[in-house]
Amino acid sequence: MDVLCQAKSGHGKTAVFVLATLQQLESANGEVSVLVLCHTRELAFQIKNEYSCFAKYMPDVRVSTFYGGTPVAKDSETLRDKTKCPHIVVATPGRLNALARDKFLDAKNVKHFVLDE
Repeated sequence: MDVLCQAKSGHGKTAVFVLATLQQLESANGEVSVLVLCHTRELAFQIKNEYSCFAKYMPDVRVSTFYGGTPVAKDSETLRDKTKCPHIVVATPGRLNALARDKFLDAKNVKHFVLDE
């Protein structure tokens, strides 16, 4: 099912997709289930913090942010390690493209894709 949310800033659009994806999350080690694409690293951190806040009592859920300006090797290492691999990835377009192109990010298990702004 596709959902399109449009509202003014501060009306809870992020909370809508964070809660919906957390509720439907089927976490498995080494598998990315939710992929959130956003246009800036600042927004990526805000979204990651929302996930962390709402998943406070879900200790098995792992969330990571991937964005440009940092070593790709660090991100690829996180994705390869089954015990560190996030269930939820929040990324910017350039870094996501690099991780997918170089086959570090396996998107075959992604159940939810969110495009924010």
